[in-house]
Amino acid sequence: MRNVIIIGSGPAGLTAAIYAARANLNPLVFAGMERGGQITLTDDLENFPGFPDGIGGLDMYQLFEKQANRFGSEIIYDVVTEVDLTGDVKIVKTADKEYQAKSVIIATGSTPKRLGIPGEEKLIGRGVSYCATCDGFFFKDKKVVVVGGGNSALDEGLFLTRFAKKVTIIHRRDRLRADAILQERAKKNEKIEFLWDTVVEKINGEDAVKTLTLKNVKTDKTSEFAVDGIFIFIGHYPNVDLVKGQIKLDENNYIITDRYTKTNIKGVFACGDVQDPIYRQAITSAGTGCQSAMEVEKYVAELEGTAYPGKK
Repeated sequence: MRNVIIIGSGPAGLTAAIYAARANLNPLVFAGMERGGQITLTDDLENFPGFPDGIGGLDMYQLFEKQANRFGSEIIYDVVTEVDLTGDVKIVKTADKEYQAKSVIIATGSTPKRLGIPGEEKLIGRGVSYCATCDGFFFKDKKVVVVGGGNSALDEGLFLTRFAKKVTIIHRRDRLRADAILQERAKKNEKIEFLWDTVVEKINGEDAVKTLTLKNVKTDKTSEFAVDGIFIFIGHYPNVDLVKGQIKLDENNYIITDRYTKTNIKGVFACGDVQDPIYRQAITSAGTGCQSAMEVEKYVAELEGTAYPGKK
């Protein structure tokens, strides 16, 4: 019987692990297939306090993991396949094992959204990508498109200029949603150009991306655009398949939590991008991970009838 099982190893999950371990709760963390979550896809993280010169997302993850290990967290590099959270004893299963816990922290993060257009699925890995950090190197001296208008689109677009000879940012509106500093950098970069009021309707090619079918949303005019690759950054959806039918979700499938990261199930908490449709930053994820661990500490103390600081 574990005090707490944490599902997810991004900033939220590993921060929760650090705090839970320091509280002598001996947390068990399931890292999953994508260790570190979305943060590892960021090449240069410039807005996390304490790193004035920035830090790579993978480097940040490794520091989180090292710190969690230092305080005694047990990290298992396996995937959770099923959970039963409804009882007093929480059941967490992998393909070949079953674990029991007094409490569970869900920190499963989010996954990039797809355009859902013809050619996208077929050409993933052959010119269609959702990770510039992963695939940018393969487009050296080539023409690529970035779809999106938020921070991720501009950040990844700027990264791609290290390799590509031309980066075209396609946005369905006539203005960007990204932070002003990123907009300024992108507009000053001679390798970046913009296509406004435009959507991608089809990705064309047999064995690799060759052209895109574009449509101007104001004029309805379509055109063909020659390109070697397309990087899609149009948002994310929360990874909640594991808990659907047990934990209450909002209309966009994000886990509903109160201000203490508590879900509708006693002893189950959620933190990070899986319950945050607004901010979705490494720092806010880490903050909610801290909250979840501290609430778990209170919860376990109450179960055991032991004292907790500040409570009689």
